Amino acid sequence: MWQPPPGCFPDVSRFHPRHAHLLTGFLLTFIMTFVISGVSTLLALGPNAAALARWPVAWFTSWLIAFPTVLVVLPVVRRIVARLTTEARP
Repeated sequence: MWQPPPGCFPDVSRFHPRHAHLLTGFLLTFIMTFVISGVSTLLALGPNAAALARWPVAWFTSWLIAFPTVLVVLPVVRRIVARLTTEARP
């Protein structure tokens, strides 16, 4: 199989750890809104071509709201969870 010569493309396969919260929020909201908007659209319109055509618009609209919301809410949720849990005892 053909592979480009070394150094031809920059190594973009990994993100810097300081961007982990953005990547977490992106992946979490991408997957959740994809599934939930698909189910909601299917339930509202039934299994037909119209539902399939409207799903991408419903997904993108919900993702535009969910992604910034998660970026704001996730640190608060982590602090709440930290207060509600204890460290494991040996």
